[in-house]
Amino acid sequence: MSTKSLIPLGLLVTALLGVTAGFQLRSSELKAAYAPSVLSYADAETSIEGVSKLADDVSAAYASIADTADASAERLSEIDAYLMEMTEAARRESAFDAEQHDAVADLVNKSKQQNQATEDTLESVLGTQLGKPIGQTFGKKATVKVFSLKEAGYRGYLAKVKLHDPKAIKLVMSNDKIGDKGETTSSAAKRTGAVLAINAGGFSKDKNGLLYPMGVTVVDGEIVAFYQTGLSFIGINKNGHLVGGEITSRKDIEALDVEQGATFVPTLLQDGKKQKIPTKWKNKREPRTMIGHFSNGDLLLIVIDGRQKGYSNGVTLEEAQTKLLEWNVRDAYNLDGGGSSAFVYDGKLLNSPSDGRERKVVSNFVVLP
Repeated sequence: MSTKSLIPLGLLVTALLGVTAGFQLRSSELKAAYAPSVLSYADAETSIEGVSKLADDVSAAYASIADTADASAERLSEIDAYLMEMTEAARRESAFDAEQHDAVADLVNKSKQQNQATEDTLESVLGTQLGKPIGQTFGKKATVKVFSLKEAGYRGYLAKVKLHDPKAIKLVMSNDKIGDKGETTSSAAKRTGAVLAINAGGFSKDKNGLLYPMGVTVVDGEIVAFYQTGLSFIGINKNGHLVGGEITSRKDIEALDVEQGATFVPTLLQDGKKQKIPTKWKNKREPRTMIGHFSNGDLLLIVIDGRQKGYSNGVTLEEAQTKLLEWNVRDAYNLDGGGSSAFVYDGKLLNSPSDGRERKVVSNFVVLP
């Protein structure tokens, strides 16, 4: 080939090489220019995938919340129904309580009316048979009404005692001792500040002249003497009610909830019924000291003089039972009598003891005003 023919070919090759080099150079520039866009798209694609996953998670969460909300709504509905049921039950219970309250109030009112009716009847009975009280004390702890008793063949005194405080009545031992030379009822009343006092339990004397209570004796809830059973126990319980009867054990005393108590014989009335009088006590007219419980719950303390011809011959226990029932007495017990019988009111000995003077005794029932 000639030199002239090679020159055009060389020029063509040179031109092609320039074009190629220019394209490659331009391609590099384009790659450099579009590289961030490619990267941004990749990042965007990754972000879109993350957002899509997040959206799926949120959707699942909302689905779960929806399920929970449905369950919660169902549970709230159950709770609401339960609360409504409780409200209705409370309403019914409230209505029932109101009815019960009204019923109890009605019973209390009727009880008060009955007690007042009983009180009125009792006052009428005592007023008719005994006249007006010869003395009255309206104390904080007790109300005491004293009557003079004048019947065919005997005289005495009795007191109707309404306790406002069960602790108003106490059993007082001679000088507060077990085994003592004795104390008169007047002395016991003065020493304790009592408005009313009567002698109480029976006793025996030892070779040294000391007096000891017979049977069972209780002072302020404590059994201070327990010598003999099978006798008639006379007690006052924590509510101020008269209790007693035959005692065979300490448990009997505890069961009666006794606060104060002494012993003698016999029991005269129980629940409004006459009790059998032992043969050795039958139809004997003697000075008597007795304690009882009226139908309205008030206490009766009574002393009847005896062994004083022309003034008072005393009373038999059978006569006493009949008279006590006439006065609406429900329960009654015979305390130590004879020369021991003493009735002290407002600091004065009212009755006339058969010994001509007060006898020192082992115990006394006293009433605090």
